[in-house]
Amino acid sequence: MRLEVDGQVFSVAGRPERPGQYDYTWVSGRNPGYGFSSARSDAAPPTTAEHVAAIRGFLAQIDPETGYIG
Repeated sequence: MRLEVDGQVFSVAGRPERPGQYDYTWVSGRNPGYGFSSARSDAAPPTTAEHVAAIRGFLAQIDPETGYIG
């Protein structure tokens, strides 16, 4: 799925072989392929609100000068 959060676009993909694990690729970021992963201990799929919260947490860590976690 694709999500736009605070003007930034992310591709979100679950790992079929690992329920509850997701990879987030920052499509609109300046560093191609950059993003993060998350996992739930209960293997439940996150809600859209939980995906958005995870993305906002990631974006809050980004150094605006480098585009990477600072």
